[in-house]
Amino acid sequence: MADHDTREEVARRLAEAASGFPDVVELSAGSFGTISTPARGGVVRGVAVRQAGVEVGLVVRFGRPIPAIAEDVRYGLAPLAGGQPVHVFVEDVVAGLGGG
Repeated sequence: MADHDTREEVARRLAEAASGFPDVVELSAGSFGTISTPARGGVVRGVAVRQAGVEVGLVVRFGRPIPAIAEDVRYGLAPLAGGQPVHVFVEDVVAGLGGG
C-alpha cells in the first residue's frame, strides 16, 4: 500500500476492480461480515485491507473452475494492492444468471 493511500481508498479501488471481473456476481463480506474495511459512512463490503494483506470475498457465477476464477482475480488485483498479498475467498456460487 502506498504511503499516501488510506485503507479505505485501497479497499474502494480493489472493490471496484473486483466487481468488474466477468465471473464475479458480487462481493461478499462473508458469513460474519468480517471481509470489510471501515469507511466514511459505513464499510467497504467484500474487501478487508489489513496490515498483513488484503482479503477479497466473492460470489461467483457457475461455470468456470473456482480455483481459476480466484487466481484470475488475485492476479488482476495484485497491482492495485500496493505490494500487499491478496487472498481471495469464494463465498458462494450462483447459477442461472445467463451469460454462460
